[in-house]
Amino acid sequence: MLPTSIVVGILLAIAALLIAAPAAEVDLFRLLGSVGQLIEFLGLMLAVPDWGYLPDLLIKMLQTIEIAFVSTFMALVVSLPLGVLAASNTSPHPLVYHFTRNLMNLMRALPEFIWALVFVSAVGLGALPGVMALAFVTTGFMSKFFAESIEVIDPKAVEGLTSTGAGQFQILMFAVLPQALPDFISTILYILDLNIRSATVLGLVGAGGIGYDMVMAMRLFNYNRLVMIAVCIYLAVTFLDRLSDKFRGRVI
Repeated sequence: MLPTSIVVGILLAIAALLIAAPAAEVDLFRLLGSVGQLIEFLGLMLAVPDWGYLPDLLIKMLQTIEIAFVSTFMALVVSLPLGVLAASNTSPHPLVYHFTRNLMNLMRALPEFIWALVFVSAVGLGALPGVMALAFVTTGFMSKFFAESIEVIDPKAVEGLTSTGAGQFQILMFAVLPQALPDFISTILYILDLNIRSATVLGLVGAGGIGYDMVMAMRLFNYNRLVMIAVCIYLAVTFLDRLSDKFRGRVI
């Protein structure tokens, strides 16, 4: 028998889903009726690739990956100090803690797509507004993950260094960061994975990358190019995932 609290929780969750489903226009019969159209669309994707498009595809995909890498690195540089200031066990003062937390909430409140429109209007078309938009939003998420990783470290190492008279910087470098490093690496590589996929969409608003070509291929029903773009994105994300597993395993 399940505890009463778990049964009540499950029933409340089911009730919340039943209430939210109509507002989200979730219709089971509509979903089942669309299976045929979905299969038909996937069948159209089984087209002969347009090999003449391959050089342009590689250039655009390389630009997409570069946007993701540069924006992630920029966010990393800013997120490390923000994460330390936003962690309850390393923040120097409660006011600093709350200010940093609110700043992080502001940075991730709007999606990358909106910030890309803002930066495109500010600096013009190209890869730069894409980098700026991704770096801005990524900083909000990455610093939050860093702060939460720091907050769950084992305090014994900190207490040991503190008892020897170590300063705050020494405690941070030799007790806090080494414990949080595996989680940091997982976060960085996971966000890099997300940024590669996000960068493919930012091209829609003129922020560089493969996104514009992907959307135009869908609008023009150019499945010969669309299948190549989809496969290329899949290979890039898969390669990064395998690299992430090996790198994190070596660090641990």
